[in-house]
Amino acid sequence: MRALSRYLAALAVALMPLIALPALANEARPAADDPALEARMMAIAGELRCVVCQNQTIADSHAELAGDLRQQIRDQLRAGRSPDEIRAFMTDRYGDFVLYRPPVNERTALLWFGPALLLLVGLATLALVLRRRSRLPDEAFEPDNTND
Repeated sequence: MRALSRYLAALAVALMPLIALPALANEARPAADDPALEARMMAIAGELRCVVCQNQTIADSHAELAGDLRQQIRDQLRAGRSPDEIRAFMTDRYGDFVLYRPPVNERTALLWFGPALLLLVGLATLALVLRRRSRLPDEAFEPDNTND
C-alpha cells in the first residue's frame, strides 16, 4: 500500500508540468500576414457555403477543403480579382449551391418561392375544408358526450 501511494505521488509530480501547457499556448495567428487581406478574405468566405459541411460558411468551417478554399480566395485577392469575380469563380466551379444567397433564376425559383407556395396551398386547403364543413347539417357530426 505504501509503495502504491509513493507511485501515485511520483506520477502526480511528473504530470504537474502538463497542467501548465494550456497557459503557454499562443493564440492562432491569421493565415495571412496582411490583416486587411485577411478581413477581405473572411468577408467573402462568410458568403460562401462549405461544400463539405453544408451548414457552415467557408469562414467558419474546419474542413480541409474549406481551408483550401480560403487560401484560394487569398490567392485570388492577391492577384487583384474583385469579390464579384471570386464569387463567380466559385459558382462556376461548385454551382449556385455554394452561395448562401443564391440568385433568383429558373433553377432556384422553387428554393425562393416554394415555402410561400406551400403556405398558400395549405391555407387554400384549410379554407376549402372549413367551407365544406360549414355546409354540412348538424346531424353529420357526432354529438358531444356531456356525461363523461
